[in-house]
Amino acid sequence: MQERTIEITDVNPVGIFGVNNTKLKHIKSFFLKLKIVSRGNTLTLIGDEEVIEEFERKFDLLMRHFKQYNSLSENNIDNLMLEDGHNMLSVDDGSETLVHGNGGVKIKARTLNQKKLVKAVSKNDMVFAVGPAGTGKTYTAVALAVRALKAKEVKRIILTRPAVEAGENLGFLPGDLKEKLDPYMMPLYDALRDMIPAEKLADMIEFGIIEIAPLAFMRGRTLDKAFVILDEAQNATTMQMKMFLTRMGMTAKFVITGDMSQVDLPRKQRSGLAYAMDILKDVEGLEIIRLQQSDVIRHSLVKKIIDAFDKAEAKEKELRVEDDH
Repeated sequence: MQERTIEITDVNPVGIFGVNNTKLKHIKSFFLKLKIVSRGNTLTLIGDEEVIEEFERKFDLLMRHFKQYNSLSENNIDNLMLEDGHNMLSVDDGSETLVHGNGGVKIKARTLNQKKLVKAVSKNDMVFAVGPAGTGKTYTAVALAVRALKAKEVKRIILTRPAVEAGENLGFLPGDLKEKLDPYMMPLYDALRDMIPAEKLADMIEFGIIEIAPLAFMRGRTLDKAFVILDEAQNATTMQMKMFLTRMGMTAKFVITGDMSQVDLPRKQRSGLAYAMDILKDVEGLEIIRLQQSDVIRHSLVKKIIDAFDKAEAKEKELRVEDDH
């Protein structure tokens, strides 16, 4: 048995340990064979040397993350405890600030696969980003679009979604066309509001520099000199997906995001996102990035909820297979 002390000198220990040591308890759950005692700004470790050294390596990652982002959530801790957690903090894979949001907030890729998405978009004109809710697919894509617009790499941003919840038939909803569509486009507005002041955003939308429209409105157009994001692409039909992908102009960037666990299409209708990824996976010039539960950056409960749903759905699938036999 070995004993070692770690002293925290350059940050507030509460930021690392949490109020009433809530974060420290979460960290301890990864090192059950190690006795960890905190007093003030020091940690005392008692256990086998190998386990202590592993803790020191992981604790160094937590400290570096806190210094880089000035925050450390339970979800960050989960990600950094992964075997390749050190890659999250490398400086050459997209960890730079993508855009300065409102109030000077630095918007960065926060997880390993988000950084892969940033890198993929810099290398390719078309990128598919798929994964569960809360993995930052849309948010990262919007940040990249805003960055490209500010750098004058594109002249406009086009954000689109299939309005499948209303069957793309919005006539029964009250209000003019914009009022009918806004509820379906709200996640896109939310991301933009974090990055562009409200008054400036309103002007950019009014003058067509930023366009937010349902997928059906893309038909017959050539989208050029634009950063184009198709969000919720799992709800596009195969024909809609073909229509959208063939709208690409000579100097456009296309990012297609979706979550295959949230398909709202009729049961017998195939998702255009699944179909496109299947037939295009070997096409040179485009890339597919798959985000995982480890990339979830919402409340720590979201990851647990996704996991519970996945397990329940897998169990139901097994039962259906058994019934068929």
